[in-house]
Amino acid sequence: MCAALPLLGSAVTPLFFGSLAIQGAQMVAQNRLASRTATAQYAAARRSADSAEESFTQQQEGAGANLKETRASQAQKRLAASIQGRQAQGAVAATEGVAGNLSSLLSRDSVLPSANLRNSIDQSVASAEGQFRRQALGLTAQRDSRLNAATDMQNQAYNTAKANSSGIFDFLGAGVNTYTGLINS
Repeated sequence: MCAALPLLGSAVTPLFFGSLAIQGAQMVAQNRLASRTATAQYAAARRSADSAEESFTQQQEGAGANLKETRASQAQKRLAASIQGRQAQGAVAATEGVAGNLSSLLSRDSVLPSANLRNSIDQSVASAEGQFRRQALGLTAQRDSRLNAATDMQNQAYNTAKANSSGIFDFLGAGVNTYTGLINS
């Protein structure tokens, strides 16, 4: 290509090089801007992924702590119900003049309310555990969705950077087109 440049003439050669220089400068500026944009996009995606992981961890810890506190609170209520039932049994046993079958019936009847209360407490704990499992699944889905969005951002950044590397070939093609246009004119 350089050997043929003298064929263009002394007036056309500076125009060709000037045009090529302008195109090259534009390409370099566009490439730098796109590279900065891609780098910023990639960094934002990484921060978003880190934030998703951190948020997931904190929410999961909070849900676990809430379940632990619910279990502890319900265990205290269950113990209080057991104590209440034993006190009722003791009161029946201490009653004078009650013996045999009547004593057994009264003893069983005194235990029923505390047994029902313990059963209700057990159901509350089971419900809290089920809610925790559902919440954990929701948190996992939310985190995965945020991580997928971050991955998409990273892929866009990669594709942007990759598209800009083809700018060199565009620049060379423009130079050849300009040269061909000048020779044919």
